[in-house]
Amino acid sequence: MKKKVCTIGGGTGNFVVLSGLRKYKIDLSAIVAMADNGGSSGILRDEQGVLPPGDVRQCVVALSDSSILMRELMNYRFENGGLHGHSFGNLFLSALEKITGSFEQAIEELGDILNIKGKVIPVTTTKTHLEMILDDGKILKGEEEIYLSDKIDKGYKKIFLTPYPQVNKNAVDEIMNADVVVLGPGGLYTSLISSLLVDGVVEALKKTKATKIFVVNLMNRKGQTTGFGASDYLNEIEKYTGKDIFDVILVNSELPDSSLINSYRQEDDLVKNDLQDHHAAVDRKLLGKKAAARAGDIIERNLIRHDMDKLGREIMNIVEQGKNNSPLPNIGEINGRNSICNK
Repeated sequence: MKKKVCTIGGGTGNFVVLSGLRKYKIDLSAIVAMADNGGSSGILRDEQGVLPPGDVRQCVVALSDSSILMRELMNYRFENGGLHGHSFGNLFLSALEKITGSFEQAIEELGDILNIKGKVIPVTTTKTHLEMILDDGKILKGEEEIYLSDKIDKGYKKIFLTPYPQVNKNAVDEIMNADVVVLGPGGLYTSLISSLLVDGVVEALKKTKATKIFVVNLMNRKGQTTGFGASDYLNEIEKYTGKDIFDVILVNSELPDSSLINSYRQEDDLVKNDLQDHHAAVDRKLLGKKAAARAGDIIERNLIRHDMDKLGREIMNIVEQGKNNSPLPNIGEINGRNSICNK
C-alpha cells in the first residue's frame, strides 16, 4: 500500500514540496490556505466573488503530469492591459468555479485536465479574510496588508480569520489518514498560521498518528520576522499547535552565494540555525538555485528557495523510516555541517 503524505501551507511553499515529492510512489495531497486577498487572487475575489485561486493553481500545476506547455500556460501572467498581473490559470479556475458553482468541483475538473498526481484540497471553502491587530492598535485587514506590513516585528496582539471559517472535512480526513504530514515552508502568518487558525486543523494534527514534519523557512521578511531564528518560527507555530507536536523539524544548513545574501540585506535576512539542542531538529543542505522573477507579478516574491529535489528526498527518507524507527541525527551530529548560525 502506498504511503500517504499530506502537505499544509500556501502556494509557493506547497509548490516546492509537492514538486519534490510527485515523482515518488506515494499518495500525495495538498491542503491549501484560503485567505489570500492579494494580487490576481484578490482582484478576482473582489470583482467576481470567487474563492482565491492562486495558491490552489500552483499546487495543481506542481502535481500535474501534463505537458510542459500546459503547465506554463496555467502559470502564464499577462504583462499589460486590463489583465495585467492575472495568471491564465487563476482566470480559468475562477471561470470553472462560476460554471460548476463549486470551488472543489472546479479544482477536480482542472485536475482532470492537467492529469494531476494527487489531490488539492482547500482548507476551507468559507470566504474568509485574515486580520491582525498590532501592539500599537492598528488593524491589518487582509493577507495582502499583513504580507506587506513592516510593523509586525514590533509585536502583535492577535491574528484571526473573519468570518470564522468552517473547516473542509476532506482536509481533516487527509490529515487523519496520512502517514506523514508536512507543514511549511511558506509565509509564517499568511500561509502557515492562517491554515492553523481554521477550527479543526490543529485538533486533527494532534490526533493523527502521522509523522509530523515542520520545514523551517530559509529567509526572514524585514519588518515581520526580522532576525528570527529557526526557534522563533517554531515558537510562533507552537502558539497555535501546542508544544512538541512535530516529530521532525527540517532546517537548512546551506549558505547562498555571498552576492545574493548582500542583495537581500535591505529586505530579508537568512533564518538563523539555532535549534542545535532541540530533540526533533535536523539540518540538511536544502538550498535551491536562485529562482527567476516572473513577468507580470504584482507582488514581489522571494528568489531564494528550497531545492525541490533535496527537500523531497529528505521528506521521503522520513516517510520510509517511519515514526517508530531510529530517529534521524540531531543537528550537530551530521558530518561536514555548514551551519548558518556559525557563519
